[in-house]
Amino acid sequence: MATAQPASVSAGARARTRDARRRREKRARAGWAMVSPFFLVYLLFLLWPVVGALWSSLFDESLGAASTTWRGLGNYGELLGDNDFWTAMWHTLLFTLLSTPPLVLLALGLAILVTRALPAQWLFRLAFFAPYVLPVSVVVLLFNWMFQPGFGLINGYLTKLGMAEVNWLGDEGTAMIAVVLLTVWWTLGFNFVLYIAALQDISKELYEAAAMDGATAWQQVRSITIPLLVPTTVLVIVLQVIASLKVFDQIYLLLQGGPNFSTRPAVQYVFESAFTQYRVGYASALSIVFFVAIVLVSLLMFAAVRRIQRSQGTAAPVATAEEIR
Repeated sequence: MATAQPASVSAGARARTRDARRRREKRARAGWAMVSPFFLVYLLFLLWPVVGALWSSLFDESLGAASTTWRGLGNYGELLGDNDFWTAMWHTLLFTLLSTPPLVLLALGLAILVTRALPAQWLFRLAFFAPYVLPVSVVVLLFNWMFQPGFGLINGYLTKLGMAEVNWLGDEGTAMIAVVLLTVWWTLGFNFVLYIAALQDISKELYEAAAMDGATAWQQVRSITIPLLVPTTVLVIVLQVIASLKVFDQIYLLLQGGPNFSTRPAVQYVFESAFTQYRVGYASALSIVFFVAIVLVSLLMFAAVRRIQRSQGTAAPVATAEEIR
């Protein structure tokens, strides 16, 4: 038969339970007090503008009008037939498709080259990352001069090689390529630094063991470095795609969306609808649709990331010695 515990023991246990609960509540209150400024800023400057844009998209609101008219889903119905908007969306997608591969592959290749083959690594790290800290206006000014026909640096090299000059900024077929070249030079350093940090986390013992087994430098990169950089590569691709979808500054400053609106991205079209045509309600509807498109792309990429992470968790991270040889 079980014996009853003394009342003093039960009272002490209840007291300790109350004290532990009070400590947890105190820590919880302290935690909420510390994060509340962030939540306040997030609410005022992120969530509230989204709610305001969604509400504004239901009205025929204009910067030059004193009153607004209810349109319901009229703005959304109008944008479905707006060929200019969907053309701008295509320009945004085209820029993303053209800029993402070189920004990922070049950053990976340069990071491996600097880490494994080149001396004075700090100098190359500085050289590759330095353009990233330049303001977009400075970068556009430099490339605007470099792309000019007659005296531009790029056309000067082309003529020295016996090739014809290219009207980089005035031809619809080359304008987007010019923007991509500018963007790759300007933002490559960020992805380069991410890869450098990931390469520093790879143990040198793996390379030493592979070298003792007779693996060449290329075999080590193919079978050790690249597989271990898969998580970083996925992160770089996700960040780069999201950043490219929001392109605006360099295109607007360099080309104003031209020539003949052949490079105008979605963000510029929203900007022009709001501040050139003064159609704030319609611009809000455009913004909501563009926002939803970016969210959907992000969700698809995150789903792909989770699938890759699950496959990485079940597969061997690097090749065996026999596979390397």
